[in-house]
Amino acid sequence: MAIFGTCGKDGSATHRSVWVNGPVIVGAGPSGLAVGACLRAQGVPFVIIERADCIASLWQNRTYDRLKLHLPKQFCQLPKLPFPDHFPEYPSRKQFIEYLESYANHFDINPKFNESVQSAKYDPTLGLWRVITGSSARGAVVFEEVEYLCRWLVVATGENAERVVPEIEGLSEFKGEVIHACEYKTGENFKGQKVLVVGCGNSGMEISLDLFNHNAAPSMVCRSSVHVLPREICGKSTFELAMIMMRWLPLWIVDKIFLALAWLILGNIEKYGIKRPSMGPLELKNKKGKTPVLDIGAVTKIKSGDIQVVAGVKRFSTRGVELVNGEKLEINAVIFATGYRSNVPYWLKEREFFNENGFPKAPFPNAWKGQSGLYAVGFTRRGLAGASYDAMKIAEDIGKVWKDEMMIPTMPRLRGSGFS
Repeated sequence: MAIFGTCGKDGSATHRSVWVNGPVIVGAGPSGLAVGACLRAQGVPFVIIERADCIASLWQNRTYDRLKLHLPKQFCQLPKLPFPDHFPEYPSRKQFIEYLESYANHFDINPKFNESVQSAKYDPTLGLWRVITGSSARGAVVFEEVEYLCRWLVVATGENAERVVPEIEGLSEFKGEVIHACEYKTGENFKGQKVLVVGCGNSGMEISLDLFNHNAAPSMVCRSSVHVLPREICGKSTFELAMIMMRWLPLWIVDKIFLALAWLILGNIEKYGIKRPSMGPLELKNKKGKTPVLDIGAVTKIKSGDIQVVAGVKRFSTRGVELVNGEKLEINAVIFATGYRSNVPYWLKEREFFNENGFPKAPFPNAWKGQSGLYAVGFTRRGLAGASYDAMKIAEDIGKVWKDEMMIPTMPRLRGSGFS
């Protein structure tokens, strides 16, 4: 058993080195779970490290109550286990979490919770990755540092690891409540208030709609252009229709068709302050990773004036906000629906595969494999389907080497642990 440890003189810190007889996966969200399941099918042991105390912490701790999957369930299921038949076409947040928990149980996936990766670096002398994690025991009395040594490293922390909040003049002086969308749960908490929602993507639109439904008065900042499409067309998922059309038609023609359908169904939304990009929705998604908004009712409320669309923010004051067009609004609260970013650059000491923004440099479908046993899953900006594709490719790639070279272990394996 290759586990070595030391303890500080005062007993306040410990250090362990652990050899992992298989890959280390960083992140226990849907992407990490998908890789784990596919590796399990290949017979490859693994260890998943997760900084939170649960799987899918983004879904469990940082999503709002009314959230549902934006795409039909068949496009969101993970490899080797479909959604239950009784789940609706668009599962709720609660149902998706239930699915992920059953997925982890089904494939006997047991992450190492409450371990945050401090650094990960490839050691060319050993031909191994050194992954250092830190965790505090209950009560924060003892800090434990663990160094995992492994041949393969799978980065599964994803596109949404850290919230993004822009720096805006006067924000620190504003006396009302200021939160990020990841802290928002329900509009019930804002009943009767004037709320500024900064951001007009799927989260910004849905939060604005939820605020109105709970008798708040939302104003939504729409600074940049965005495509808004109906979630369904003639009872069929817009995404599913796009996938069908793209089998037979060029992407630019499909874009033209959907823009025309959006105009017919939703009308001219530019006159309400929502500007469309010059690039088509599918082309924009493929080239820039920018997802179109799939409308579930917000556009109707924008047209009726129940959701106000306003210009970009110039500065905040103690009780309000000044917009870039000179308009001033009195508000009670601010919700930043301004997205997330990758945290990979903060801990991965590697710059050949990942760029400075924490995304693989290679475009889809080649963004899953780097050098020296480094892999990435869930960074394609193609949702859960993209993560599933990555997971299957990674497991197949590692499984080949495992079967060819690793069937005779150099050290006795710990039963079921992934360690040796």
